[in-house]
Amino acid sequence: MDFDFSEDQEQLRDAARKWVEKGYTFDRHQSIVKAGGFSRDVYNELAELGLTALFVPESDGGMGMGPIEAMVVMEELGRGMVLEPLTQALIAGAVIGGYGSADAKAWLPRIASGEALVVLAYQERAARYALKTTHTTATETNGAYQISGSKSLVPVGDQADAFLVPAQLQGKTALFLVERQAAGVTTRGYGTQNGGRAAEVTFHNSPATLVTLDGQTALEHAVDIGIAASCAEAVGLMDPAVTITADYLNTRKQFGVTLNNFQALRHRIADMKMQLELARSMSYYASLKLNAPAAERSAALSRAKYQLGQSMRFVGQQAVQLHGGIGVTDEYIISHYFKALTQLEMSFGDSLHHLGQVSDAMQETAGVFA
Repeated sequence: MDFDFSEDQEQLRDAARKWVEKGYTFDRHQSIVKAGGFSRDVYNELAELGLTALFVPESDGGMGMGPIEAMVVMEELGRGMVLEPLTQALIAGAVIGGYGSADAKAWLPRIASGEALVVLAYQERAARYALKTTHTTATETNGAYQISGSKSLVPVGDQADAFLVPAQLQGKTALFLVERQAAGVTTRGYGTQNGGRAAEVTFHNSPATLVTLDGQTALEHAVDIGIAASCAEAVGLMDPAVTITADYLNTRKQFGVTLNNFQALRHRIADMKMQLELARSMSYYASLKLNAPAAERSAALSRAKYQLGQSMRFVGQQAVQLHGGIGVTDEYIISHYFKALTQLEMSFGDSLHHLGQVSDAMQETAGVFA
């Protein structure tokens, strides 16, 4: 299998990296955190680069690109700890483009241009990452839909223009698009551990646009896209975290010698590098499997997210420990990589959840051949 990136993919990576280096410095990141954790100006800059259009079909004003292009972009955004949720644009473009009704697809040109930020609102209290647990309900009257219920931890939920919302309709999960300004929608925003922003969103007989009646299939695909993007973002976060930690060991002195003279510490930085490369290979695996049949795709994405979760925890924790006290200060960048990795490990299902998913898939496979 050829793992070399194409010229177009390398150019896309280069464009994203240059923007991060010049347009999203650590100082700008910190100013956005202090301002609430989200900047519409930054999101518009991502749109100007064409990144919000990656998964929108060309016929709807997008770029119609695939998982590998998204992966290289998300790696670079992870490197810069970009808070603005490009992952949500990828999910919205792919799900609406692949499953959406004509009314829902009318949003695609606006998603591609960055004019509309549409985010997935699927988590509910006590659901424990289970995608089949949906207490939000929908009703239909003369072809018009309304939904009622609550969703938690919705990315930039108080700033988004619309939500993709799974809800129960006549005993089955359907997927709807609900505008934030629609009647009956209330949001309560708050900051998150990584400095970003999320919200609790409540719907009370809120008018909704039907995306698809096969909401469970669309939701599972949406979450798998989120997992693949998170894996790539995590690689982007871990890469500089390892480099910064190694540089610190090469310059910080203890007992008159640099820390890199201590064999035990060299072993720990080697273990960090090994976890990074394991994570990178599984991120590639996740992206390559994103267009596989649903059962194969979901099993592969759970395998990848489990390994990435293990790597994120190890690299983040070792980076802080090897820095000592400075590693937990707000002024020093490594503490922010640590917080971003800690939160990302719990996004779209934490390690224990995906270990359970992998175990279930193995049992099902064993049953087939029993």
